[in-house]
Amino acid sequence: MVKANLIQIHDVIRLNYYFLLFFVFSFHNKMVRWITPFVKQCFVTSGVAISMAQFGLVFGITAILIPQLQSQKPVMLIDESTESWIAAIPGFALLFGNFTIPTIMGKYGRKVANIISVLPVIVGWLLITSASNTYFILAARFLQGISMGMSTSLGPILIGEYTSPKYRGAFLSSLCLVMAMATLTVHSVGSYVTWQWTAFVCSVITFIDLLIVINSPESPSWLADQGKYEDCRKVFIWLRGDTENEELEKMIEASKIVRESKADVVISDTFVKNLKAKFAVGFEALRRKEFYKPIFVMVHVYTLGEWAGINILSPYIVEVAEALVDKDKMNVPLLVVTVDAQRIIMNAAAIYFMTKFRRRVILISTTMLCVAVLLLISAYSYAKTSNLLPFDHPSIGAILLHVHMFTIATGSVPLPMTISGEIFPLQFRSVSGALSAVFFSFHLFITVKTYRYLRNSLGLHGTYLIYAAIVTYCLVVSWIFLPETKDRTLQEIEDEFRGGPPTRDRDEKTAEILMETK
Repeated sequence: MVKANLIQIHDVIRLNYYFLLFFVFSFHNKMVRWITPFVKQCFVTSGVAISMAQFGLVFGITAILIPQLQSQKPVMLIDESTESWIAAIPGFALLFGNFTIPTIMGKYGRKVANIISVLPVIVGWLLITSASNTYFILAARFLQGISMGMSTSLGPILIGEYTSPKYRGAFLSSLCLVMAMATLTVHSVGSYVTWQWTAFVCSVITFIDLLIVINSPESPSWLADQGKYEDCRKVFIWLRGDTENEELEKMIEASKIVRESKADVVISDTFVKNLKAKFAVGFEALRRKEFYKPIFVMVHVYTLGEWAGINILSPYIVEVAEALVDKDKMNVPLLVVTVDAQRIIMNAAAIYFMTKFRRRVILISTTMLCVAVLLLISAYSYAKTSNLLPFDHPSIGAILLHVHMFTIATGSVPLPMTISGEIFPLQFRSVSGALSAVFFSFHLFITVKTYRYLRNSLGLHGTYLIYAAIVTYCLVVSWIFLPETKDRTLQEIEDEFRGGPPTRDRDEKTAEILMETK
């Protein structure tokens, strides 16, 4: 009897075991079919996107942090100067991140650089969580600025190298949507809890980002640049599947040409000769169209993006709204909320636009509309303050604000991020991206710092007139020199700037220069 029961139990266990194997096998097959190259690209892109979302978290928490510091018991003593530094120091620290990241990207790889870029911002959030005085907060904000400067250079480049041409524009433009959502998140959380708990929530988000980055692969472009062609093929196929092998082989062939042209050159180990060789190669690079043309274009695209008005409508939107509409006739706080909500919606719409329309078409059309709105706001503001309007209604100012945000959220904000991930050549990608990002950081700092001075000196109409002039100049330059990048591989874009595919004869000139410095 006992033996029969044992046999039955054994049969049940074996049946359940087989059923479990069948379930696991079926689930594994479904998971394999579900995890497509697109899903993998979404995963690796999410790590970069959360890193870029620090712009929204870091700048967004300022609106929570400063008022709570002033009202908490006991009060943390801060004066107006300290307040301005708490708000502005990340923009200043961006430059340090811009200059630090190229060496790490080029020498140790994109993945290592991405991990390093996340660490300072985690430390910064933890410092804010436990801060007992403003010195800790300033130190934390400085570390966060360094991290953001690294991400500015690294993020768009990494997404450009990870993703397929048909998805690249959507992934790159999603960075702006994530930043806007991060701002909304930190404002929402900070409305219900203290600034310490808000910072803790931000640290948890950043830690999740670190886990994603650690589990992401190295960039196939960097692996090719280092001569690790088999690893490059494995990562590329894992990310893209086997339908884009033509781009893979062209990238590897271009990398081989550059590496083989320098294979016989042995640089002296002495410091002076090594430094002399680096300067010689640097001057040779400056003469290459694929080096200086993308930087020239990107500097103007970044300048266009920063002076189009986003740095007015983000921190000073209440002031602008009150200057354009009568507070007694329209609910200004509600207007501000609707403009912020519109930004998120239009950032989402920009992702769709990037997949359907050419980059140049979007940039030129939205920027021309932006210039028109800047001029209209300038004229309307001047006429309003000078009592020259024959007719006025609060809806006029509200419509102008919404149209302005439309042009920014669909064009001048997402497009610089998108284009910066596409136009730099592989050989100089780290340096080119960092040099261009310096201008992004510079203009971000200048526009935020000078707005009040320009407003007090020239009025809102004069300020918007200056912005319109700068944006018009950058639009003309971009119109002339920016090539179309939609649905093109990074190698094709690089070849257009170069004037053709790379040749051994051309790269051997660099090798000859290196030999002459020995």
